[in-house]
Amino acid sequence: MTTNPELELAFNYVNTTNRHLFLTGKAGTGKTTFLHRIRDEVPKRMAVVAPTGVAAINARGVTIHSLFQLPFGVLTPDRIRAELPKRRFSSKKIDLIRSLDLLVIDEISMVRADVLDALDAVLRRYRGDKRPFGGLQLLMIGDLHQLPPVVKDQDWEELRPHYDTAYFFGSLALRQAQPTVVQLKHIFRQSDGVFIDLLNKVRNNRIDQQVLDQLNQRYRPDFSLADAKGYITLTSHNHTARAINVERLNELPGKTYRFRSRIENDFPESMYPNEPELTFKLGAQVMFNKNDSYPDRLYYNGKIGVITAIEDEKITVQCPGEDPIEVLPTTWENRKYELDSSTKEVSDRIVGTYAQHPLRLAWAITIHKSQGLTFERVVIDAAAAFAHGQVYVALSRCKSFEGIVLRTRIGTSSVRTDTVVRGYTESAEQNQPTPEQLRADQYAYQAECLRELFDMSALQRAMERLERVFLEHERAIQGTAFAEFSDLYTRIEEKIVRVAEKFGPHLTLYFREAALPSENEALTERLAGAGRYFTPQLREELLPALRGLDVLTDNQSVRQQADERLEELQLVVFTKARLFDLLADGFDPGAYVKSKADAE
Repeated sequence: MTTNPELELAFNYVNTTNRHLFLTGKAGTGKTTFLHRIRDEVPKRMAVVAPTGVAAINARGVTIHSLFQLPFGVLTPDRIRAELPKRRFSSKKIDLIRSLDLLVIDEISMVRADVLDALDAVLRRYRGDKRPFGGLQLLMIGDLHQLPPVVKDQDWEELRPHYDTAYFFGSLALRQAQPTVVQLKHIFRQSDGVFIDLLNKVRNNRIDQQVLDQLNQRYRPDFSLADAKGYITLTSHNHTARAINVERLNELPGKTYRFRSRIENDFPESMYPNEPELTFKLGAQVMFNKNDSYPDRLYYNGKIGVITAIEDEKITVQCPGEDPIEVLPTTWENRKYELDSSTKEVSDRIVGTYAQHPLRLAWAITIHKSQGLTFERVVIDAAAAFAHGQVYVALSRCKSFEGIVLRTRIGTSSVRTDTVVRGYTESAEQNQPTPEQLRADQYAYQAECLRELFDMSALQRAMERLERVFLEHERAIQGTAFAEFSDLYTRIEEKIVRVAEKFGPHLTLYFREAALPSENEALTERLAGAGRYFTPQLREELLPALRGLDVLTDNQSVRQQADERLEELQLVVFTKARLFDLLADGFDPGAYVKSKADAE
């Protein structure tokens, strides 16, 4: 991956702090590649969500509404307060929500403010944490100058009393959270400086007659779509794109081939990544709509070619200047996040699949569906552009200015940028985080990790829950288990909890010093001493004693409750032991997070 200062700054924020981050940037600046890097290199337990089904499939995640069981429609604060207590989350879903360290929201530009506040309400409730988003770190990725949230006039009438804007940054919880914003500036998609400058002017609403004249140099009134091999038309509306594709397909002679999708288990229609039935002919211009998952990487999402042969399920596609590609049906996966009951790791389980050829007719596509794609040659029909940013999205899909053909002239009414968005992005650009701010956020994160390590409230809660089982079912439990547990409880209070409480004030003193906790030599020595004390207490005394605790009862339900509470307590003790053991080599926040996840 090509590195640049903004990408490295963003990566450090996600990896070494707990600060909420909005990663934005022009089209083609590497936002999607950054998401893949976060998946591969950051040890935090994470989930990836998106506002729509198709966006979720593309991001290899799930929809916001499905993961957090949000109701559809406008989610005013009153509605959330009324409905949230009525919605029942399974214990597995609650465990998953509590276990997350990082939530990635892709295509954040399409998320409404009320949806983000509803998400905040769910996280605060089920994580038992009053901080914004229940203390969970958010990474929001998107470009506000591209596609906006869908807000009907009636929706805005309901939202207006509560929000200044429907964009995600109008969220009340997000304003309280004060996320930092990193704006990517280096463009990978285009290399022509003049074209990049032109795109920037469109994006930032700096349109004058000179810019319009420059854009309209690509207006070609005599351009024939029939001769436009390798070109794809980007249009504002679905029906226009569909009509162009059907018309061009019908013009081709020869046999019509139809390919039905194969759907297994749970894959809702709203998430279909392709048409359930594809209709092709030899000579049809098609576009791949999936990246090749094989090592060869023969095709990518947005690559255009022509069908030269069809034999049973095998479709041969010829792309300009390349060897023919033999295409067979591929599989898209619908995923569901869950917490593995045995490993306590966050995993995404495949709950349904959609098998179909990764192809679609490509004489035309909507601007909306072109977001994130890159083309060599495009024909833009944006006369009826109805959303802010549509013309910018269309223009920025192309690698070069020379690859663009305009079907209609672009006027000032088509090139629109929301003034609210412009104000927000200009403010963000002027307040890019500095290395000093990053260091301050790293400091706060490391201090939080250490406070968490010496906070024994989770251990106390686990002890109390197990004690409650003994007290509530005293008559059903035989043997000496309760007496042994009571003795253990006293030892834990004396040797673990009270000692940890005494360490708290010492931590506060060290946190007043300039050096990061991980770089503070005096603190490192003190932490090593704490590790030498707590690790044997937890690992060699407490954990074996808990494993040897045998609850004797003839009542199956009581036995199950006791086993679950005992296992929960053992997990807390084992995790603490692993984390204190780390201190022998100094405090490393990255190793801390990874070891915490691995221990569980």
